[in-house]
Amino acid sequence: MRASNSFGVHFIIKTSKLIDGKAPIFARIVVESRRVEISMKQRVIPDQWSKSKGMGRGTRQEILDLNTYLEQVRVAIISDYQELQVRKKRITAELLKSRYLGEEEKEHTLNKLVEYHNTEFTEQLKMGTLKNYFTTARYLSKFLKKKYRTNDFALEDIDFAFLHSFETYLRRNRPSGHQRPMSNNGVMKHLERFQKLMRLAVKLQWIVRNPFEQYQIRFEKVEMDFLSQEELDNIHQLIFTSERLELVRDLFVFACYTGLSYSDLAALTPDSIYKGVDGEPWITGRRKKTKEPYHVPLLYPALELIEKYKENNGAKLKGSLFPILSNQKLNSYLKEIADLCRIKKNLTFHMARHTFATTVTLLNGVPIESLSKMLGHNKLSTTQIYARVIQLKLSHDMAALRDKLAPKPSSSLEVI
Repeated sequence: MRASNSFGVHFIIKTSKLIDGKAPIFARIVVESRRVEISMKQRVIPDQWSKSKGMGRGTRQEILDLNTYLEQVRVAIISDYQELQVRKKRITAELLKSRYLGEEEKEHTLNKLVEYHNTEFTEQLKMGTLKNYFTTARYLSKFLKKKYRTNDFALEDIDFAFLHSFETYLRRNRPSGHQRPMSNNGVMKHLERFQKLMRLAVKLQWIVRNPFEQYQIRFEKVEMDFLSQEELDNIHQLIFTSERLELVRDLFVFACYTGLSYSDLAALTPDSIYKGVDGEPWITGRRKKTKEPYHVPLLYPALELIEKYKENNGAKLKGSLFPILSNQKLNSYLKEIADLCRIKKNLTFHMARHTFATTVTLLNGVPIESLSKMLGHNKLSTTQIYARVIQLKLSHDMAALRDKLAPKPSSSLEVI
């Protein structure tokens, strides 16, 4: 590890803290523009102090003894600095102060950082977000064992080469139960969470520099997948012999016609329905993810499903609008439904939100500004990702314009 290249020890007095006409003396340690001070437990009359030399002025024995003591302190701190250089440790002013005072040297490690984050941020982060951090931490642990044959790693020793090796490990790793390696964006998500952990370490002053300063997180743009109206109708009209699959289908279709995410749908209660300004039933809530409010007029297919489950005992018991399964189970069962409907797309519950945004609304002429409000987005730019994937709508719009601008054939003009 590269040692610090800017270091100095100076002695100062603080005349603002005079007692009996004497000022306290401090050793000021400077490392790469960061400084700390240590009280020398000594005092001196300001007139007997040389500010330029940082030492007592005069030949009185008391002054000579003071200067000898200060020089011994200087030598001790410089000796600690040189020892750390030999050990190729990252040197900080705080570390030199701790060593001089005889305090136990605290080595901040990756495991301690992960533990601190997962303990201190339980109230600020959603459980789903925390689970993602747990997954990243597991990959880091496996990487350390494979690459460095260790269970932990000093934060100060994490550098650009470490990050590059971790990225390579993620790209080559084949998770259990998966045929292919992790996607680029999957790799970048883990690196993004790791980057946030290292930013936290800087804020805690556990490290001086964030190794990610020169590291580029590169996400690839991914087109949002959604169902066509025909695919949605096939799922909606399919008759199931399994109540489990029927419930999953109904929850998915409801989301396709309301644009709700899994967590927002799970939070619905009968009180979420109200009469809108048009006198028709609407559904309202506040997005779990962004805390933004949303208001969505209820289309007939959604109203039909609300009526279907109005007397469901499971929903009544929980006070919810629908009986709810876990998101993991929903996505698992949706794979079965996709097979039954011969849909080749990777059917997930979140695809329902994309389907609402594209097939149900934008393709039917709903303005993107109105869609943004219904989705509970706080920025229109967030909603515009859906507009980019709708080439079909562009085709329809341009076809109408082409017809409108096409010259009308005259009676004397032969149209071939």
